[in-house]
Amino acid sequence: MVPWRASEDGYVTDDVLNWYGRFAKGRPGVIVVEATGIRDVPSGPLLRIGDDRFIPGLKKLVERVRYESGGETRLFIQVIDFLSIRRRPKKDVYLERYLKITDRHRADLEMVNADETDIREHLKALSDEELDQVLDERERESLYMGHRERVTDMHLEHIRSLPQTLPGLFSDAALRAKSAGFDGVELHYAHAYTMASFLSARNTRDDGYGGTRKNRVRLPLEVYEAVRKRVGDDYVVGCRFLADECIEGGSGVEDNVYFGTCFAKAGMDFLSTSRGGKFEDALQPKPGWAAYPYTGPSGYECMPQWLSDEKGPYGRNIDATSQIRAAIRKAGLETPVVVTGGIHNFEQAQAALSSGQADIVGAARQSLADPDWWLKMRLGKGGDVRLCKYTNYCEGLDQKHKQVTCQLWDREAMDDKDVTLSSDGRRRLTSPLWHSEEDSSD
Repeated sequence: MVPWRASEDGYVTDDVLNWYGRFAKGRPGVIVVEATGIRDVPSGPLLRIGDDRFIPGLKKLVERVRYESGGETRLFIQVIDFLSIRRRPKKDVYLERYLKITDRHRADLEMVNADETDIREHLKALSDEELDQVLDERERESLYMGHRERVTDMHLEHIRSLPQTLPGLFSDAALRAKSAGFDGVELHYAHAYTMASFLSARNTRDDGYGGTRKNRVRLPLEVYEAVRKRVGDDYVVGCRFLADECIEGGSGVEDNVYFGTCFAKAGMDFLSTSRGGKFEDALQPKPGWAAYPYTGPSGYECMPQWLSDEKGPYGRNIDATSQIRAAIRKAGLETPVVVTGGIHNFEQAQAALSSGQADIVGAARQSLADPDWWLKMRLGKGGDVRLCKYTNYCEGLDQKHKQVTCQLWDREAMDDKDVTLSSDGRRRLTSPLWHSEEDSSD
């Protein structure tokens, strides 16, 4: 989960340390640190690992988790690459500044010899319906959704050269993670980001990295191989990928069974599945806002809410994950498979494990609702677990790039000693501490 607690320059802050330190007190087996950018480019309050200058702060993060968990919790970091996406512009701004006037526009408007300024003024005077007839599909998307780069934009040199640049960027980041003391790295191959787009059935690149399944998995495997070579065989490297893209024309379960088996055969130490969360079916953002990949049907599959369909919000990813795991076992491999998505109580988690549907259970929103739930289950204190209500209050904050909290605790015990409040002063940034009966008796 990205909690938006890093500095504007991507450094670890005290708020980041407190956030992960609080989860560590619940002593889960592993904490996976939020998606962390591998490029040395501005990206707001998102953690970054694209330069050695970030290592000292990341070391502090590792040390904090070790301390708060008594050395019990392992720590991985999720490393991510993403392409450019712009905010949705106002109509006049787009037509004045961003639309590139071409011969096609001139011909369609019958203004072949007109001054470009006159063409732009003419376009601004058109109705939306008339304008739609002049703009092509990508131009309409840039106007109504905001411009978004794709891995298939082969006319752009930096997109065309991604297969040459990404293995080095990921492997450099992984080495920094190892230097900082992390127990492993999770390569982010899921959702709306670069590596997931290479795996997608919508990837039609014609350079050997798109089209067939074999070609689409090529770069993800090359990235893994570069990372493995850089960090060595004794360091944990796994990936997070989609069990199902959940979009029209996207990769389905059969594709991802194939990809998962390829990853396992390549030697990845674990595979963690998610689903959906794509830009392709995201809702239209307001002018001035960027598209958010968790607003459409595929986004719902990723983060289902309590207001749901007949399947309900719980465990929607278990069946697809179990198919991936079964294929890996059929291939004679024992790669651990992590299932996530709407898992929020002991019975549900244990059922997935005991039935062989997964080897490890991951939980984001439930862990946010109650960072101590792992410890409470271990102590037989299930009745004390604060259950996530799946209102997606946290997701709403994430969408606005506000510091993420949980409505179940962010206004409790506001006068606690040393409580840290959000930047607006209205919410506490970490869950109140839990004191078990064992604590009281000491």
